[in-house]
Amino acid sequence: MSSGAVAVRIDGRALRRAFDRASDSYDRVASLQRQVRTELLSRLQYFTLQPQRIVDLGCGTAEGARWLQRRFPVAQVVAADLSTSMLRAARRHLPLWRRRFVRIGARAEQLPLASGSVDLWFSSLMLQWCEDPLPVFAEARRVLRPGGLLLLSSLGPETLRELRAAWGKADDGPHVSEFAHPAQVTEALGVAGLHEAVLDVDLYTRHYDDAHALMRELQLLGARNAAATRARGLTGKGRLRTMIATYESMRESAGLPASFEVIFASAFAAGARSSAAGAEFTVTPGEIRRAGPRLPGASK
Repeated sequence: MSSGAVAVRIDGRALRRAFDRASDSYDRVASLQRQVRTELLSRLQYFTLQPQRIVDLGCGTAEGARWLQRRFPVAQVVAADLSTSMLRAARRHLPLWRRRFVRIGARAEQLPLASGSVDLWFSSLMLQWCEDPLPVFAEARRVLRPGGLLLLSSLGPETLRELRAAWGKADDGPHVSEFAHPAQVTEALGVAGLHEAVLDVDLYTRHYDDAHALMRELQLLGARNAAATRARGLTGKGRLRTMIATYESMRESAGLPASFEVIFASAFAAGARSSAAGAEFTVTPGEIRRAGPRLPGASK
């Protein structure tokens, strides 16, 4: 990992299962995700772009990809996600005349896209589910053309600090995921060869009726603790009661507070153009289905 990063191993299978299960409920509860994505998309106004190819990484049900297609109607939008169930849900939301989207199941660290073939690498609230930002940014640098733009949002370490503190009174287990610090994101961008990085951080506070309401929402979002070291069994009732009582002591007039620290970042790719630039994919459609499934109905 990049220096100073929190060493947290991610259980990729558990993460994929959580998001697969959440594909039908995600849009109903993703108000914060929608707010953050809208803020991130608004930042495109500060850049002069005429992209021919855009990748929306961690696209979920593709709300962001649909906005990007409307904003850049001549561009090819590649909607990529780890969860094939999310990608199927994305297709259900697309009107027939917009189903030319390319939808691919792929890991952020290994995209089935040619080097130098992407003008805009866009990702909202996906990076926090990766073990280390450096391989993600190295892959972004590979697929971006010279001068291409990376634009992302990610959760920071102050996210769910109240829930983490409440669980800390109950036991020593890792009940809440750990997220990269803004300085680690900045460092990883530079090491990966992405330049002119600009970061800023916002803190969003939401309120819930009780701890169960917060945890239920996180479950419906697929935002479960996917650390490989997490406890696999059921949490004891005594520890759960301790956590809830501790959290209740933090109650405000609006309800139980839950903090979400959001990192916004942009950076540019620099360097010589790859000889593969201009090609859509480094592999055939059949190979894409093996490396990361291209779903039925995706554009050819």
